[in-house]
Amino acid sequence: MKKISLTLIGLYILLLNAFSQTIKDSSLYKARPLRLDEVNIVSSYYTQDGNHSAVTGGIGTEKVTDFSNGIELKFVGIDNQLRKHTLTTGAGLDHHTAASSAYVSKTGASQTGGTRLYPSIDWTVENETKRTSFGVGSYYSHEYNYKSFGADIHFSAKTKDKSGEFGAKFQGYFDQVTMIYPSELIPATTKVVNPGGTITITTASGRKKVVSASGAVISGDDHSDLPTSPRNTYTASFSYSQIVNARLQVMFLLDLVSQNGYLGLPFHRVYMSNGLDTIEKLPPTRFKLPVGVRANYFMGDNIVFRSYFRYYTDDWGIKSTTASLEVPIKVTPFFSVSPYYRYYKQTAATYFGPYKTHTLAEPYYSSNYSLSAFSSSFYGMGVRMAPPGGILNNEKVKDMEIRYGHYTQTTSLNSNVISISMTFK
Repeated sequence: MKKISLTLIGLYILLLNAFSQTIKDSSLYKARPLRLDEVNIVSSYYTQDGNHSAVTGGIGTEKVTDFSNGIELKFVGIDNQLRKHTLTTGAGLDHHTAASSAYVSKTGASQTGGTRLYPSIDWTVENETKRTSFGVGSYYSHEYNYKSFGADIHFSAKTKDKSGEFGAKFQGYFDQVTMIYPSELIPATTKVVNPGGTITITTASGRKKVVSASGAVISGDDHSDLPTSPRNTYTASFSYSQIVNARLQVMFLLDLVSQNGYLGLPFHRVYMSNGLDTIEKLPPTRFKLPVGVRANYFMGDNIVFRSYFRYYTDDWGIKSTTASLEVPIKVTPFFSVSPYYRYYKQTAATYFGPYKTHTLAEPYYSSNYSLSAFSSSFYGMGVRMAPPGGILNNEKVKDMEIRYGHYTQTTSLNSNVISISMTFK
């Protein structure tokens, strides 16, 4: 946890300098150019353990650690027609290690850690007179085994009395999955046994690597020249929110999600009933349909009930339900706690099977336990501080929140996550 603290302190000092020259806004209704209005930073640390790794065919360790840092900059301006322009830019950097990654090449440590970089940008224009907003966004994500580019357009319109709002968002993600096969399954044109028992493999793409007789990678495990396979995801999201009365607000949600391309991972093994191993094979298309509802109930001035329910179905055979409740409690005007709980349950995908249960007669197969039947619980607590003088007596640092959560799954998977976020104005 020292890493989280050091990261936040460094960003804190940097942002204090950035805000030292900020001029206060005289009026939101006067034309003014874009300027930095808000900065949000977050750091989190995540640990996970279990014994159903997809890399080793549904058995073996699922131990993972992840350290994540993100920053978001929000710029706000007013044009001559008094429309509000908001430009939001962000960037995140994750570093994770997974014990099962050492078995991507069967017994050799080919990839024990990874770093993911994901910048984003969004521009939104709000017309207060017409009660509408319109915006566009773009995203990029890069990790050792994939690259992803995304874009979206979004629109919202409020009712005449501003008590209701309809929203729509259309997104597209265009990924390239790097085809990193287990060493024993690499398509090869030649295999040459070297003195000492090592094997030089030349793949169909001309890539060479040296492995031991057991399959452990000794050299040449550079993924830069490996072929890739496309994966595209298209999402249409719709929402409608309504203020029912002074205490109750509700929102209805609908997503339509279509995917096509390579939807598995080439280093996810499947051990057949005859003991032979291969890689998972999944359909090249998938359609998902989640529908949900949120309801916020304000019990006086100090307690809020935030509830959520979602039903999900897809054409791979998975059906699931999610129910969650968070109760922010204002202990003082400047300090609040938020206990929360989420329950999830799903059926298994048609193509899932545990270790050594699939046969080659099946058209599709996977031993990835995220496609299995299970239920899970996620519970924890958030603590938020927003003193009138600012955090550490600096009025630019408006609030700080610390959240902790514990996750358990009936497949034996469990995890813990702690995050720290701060808002600068």
